[in-house]
Amino acid sequence: MQTVGQAYRAAGVRQIILAHGTFVGTDALGMLADLARIFPAASQTLREVIKKLVDQTLGETGNYTEEFARLFERSLAGDDPAATIPVRLFHWSSENSHLGRAEAAVRLIDELAALNLPADAHVLLWGHSHAGNVFAIVSQLLARDRQTVEAFFTAAKPFYRWPILGTIDLPQWERVRQWLLRRYDHSPSEPPPFPQLDLVTFGTPIRYGWNESGYTQLMHVVHHRPQPGVPPYRTTFPPTLDEVLAAEQGDYVQQFGIAGTNLMPSLLAWRTWWADWRLDRLLEGAVSPRDLIARLRSGRRVPDVGTTLLVNYGPMPGDITQHHAGHAIYTRREWLLFHAEEVAKVFYGL
Repeated sequence: MQTVGQAYRAAGVRQIILAHGTFVGTDALGMLADLARIFPAASQTLREVIKKLVDQTLGETGNYTEEFARLFERSLAGDDPAATIPVRLFHWSSENSHLGRAEAAVRLIDELAALNLPADAHVLLWGHSHAGNVFAIVSQLLARDRQTVEAFFTAAKPFYRWPILGTIDLPQWERVRQWLLRRYDHSPSEPPPFPQLDLVTFGTPIRYGWNESGYTQLMHVVHHRPQPGVPPYRTTFPPTLDEVLAAEQGDYVQQFGIAGTNLMPSLLAWRTWWADWRLDRLLEGAVSPRDLIARLRSGRRVPDVGTTLLVNYGPMPGDITQHHAGHAIYTRREWLLFHAEEVAKVFYGL
């Protein structure tokens, strides 16, 4: 692992960020967003309590933990504290909605900008499940395309700005919007340089498009078990119940979580619901719900851009509550060395 650390440091990696996927975050049902507008401190406290409960319940089952991050950090540094590359967790609501992922993308850009790293520094981001689609939105927003940025923030406006009144009650959104526009306009007040982003997704369902101008390197890792008579880069649909329970063909969540499988926010949170509906028109307006079965039958494992590593992790130990239909394997520490090495080989010439 120390050899991997040397490769990371030689490539200029200054920080590593681990982002969890859907349903294991701080507000999977989207109940705290409205509370945060009125009582942000109380909302934050509740989010921290929820995440601790999730971590205690799931551990490393489809979830990045603080212990995993510390192990990753120590392993890369070995016996030399001066060689430490900080590894930290990025928490988001984990809602299975456009708005949930969009809000995470805005917060992630805000946090990355606050690092004040030079333009030649690299930040390595690992994203499990739909965190990869958070990264896809980040790539779109960072691609220096003013039209895309304006369309995105206009669609999401009901979420962070009161209709009619025009009052912004989630200032982080407006701060990032202004930061992006200053960056794209190359104005005298252009913000400080932004680091290079090296993105790795693990078991991310194929949903949003990527903009190659919005990142430096991109890699996808997918649990896949090839089947006789099927192209080695595809899977079959529909599977039997026994196949899903045994993760017979690999990661079924990566296969099933494609466009058309969102959970709409509650109408009681009407501003969130409205913004999510508008983002759906923007992000997946060309995707028809009637085509969902046809898209599932296509059995796609490989996104259009980036390097994809199809990995046969073998038979899953335990039952479906432990392997989540083949989706939980990526975040377990016994695979940390393998994943770190593969990233070093693809990105940093190990």
